[in-house]
Amino acid sequence: MKWLDRVAESSARALARRTSRRHVLAGLASLLWGATGVPLLPVARGAGTTPKSDAPSTDPGDPSSCEYWRHCAIDGFICGCCGGSQSMCPPGTDMSPITWIGTCHNPGDGHDYVISYNDCCGKSPCGRCFCNRNEGDSSLFQPGKSNDYNWCSGNAKANIPYHCSTARIVGTAK
Repeated sequence: MKWLDRVAESSARALARRTSRRHVLAGLASLLWGATGVPLLPVARGAGTTPKSDAPSTDPGDPSSCEYWRHCAIDGFICGCCGGSQSMCPPGTDMSPITWIGTCHNPGDGHDYVISYNDCCGKSPCGRCFCNRNEGDSSLFQPGKSNDYNWCSGNAKANIPYHCSTARIVGTAK
C-alpha cells in the first residue's frame, strides 16, 4: 500500500505546483457564475403537474361562455365546448407541456387566481366557443404571459395541430 501513498502524494504535489489558489478560486467563480444561468433555460412548466380541477366553492358563471371569469386571458377554443373540461383535454388530444398564465379575478369569492392556459393538441381546431380575451397579455418577448404563440409546438410530436385551450387553476394570487 506504500506505492499507493507515494502515487497519491506525488500527484497531489504535482497538482499543487501547476495550479495556484487564484486559479482554483477563478474556476469556482466560473462554476457559480454559470450556475446562475440555469433558471434561464427553457423548461416544461406544465408537464408532470396534476391539474387542480376543484373550482372555488363560489364559481359563478358559465364555463362555456367567453365572459366566464377564468377566461380572462384565453385565446382560442374553450375545451369545455369541445368534449373536455376546464382542466382536462378532450379524448384523442394531448395537453401541451408548456403554457401561458394569467391572473383572473373570481367575482364569487373576491379572490384572484393564477390560471394556466394549456393548449390541447392532436386534432384539427374544435371550431366551437372561440374566445379571444387579452387581459394581461404581454408581448412575444415575454412568452410565459403571451397567448399569441402556437403552444402545441412544445409537444414531443412535431407539427401536431391545435384543438382547444383549458383554463386550469394552479394557485391563488397574493
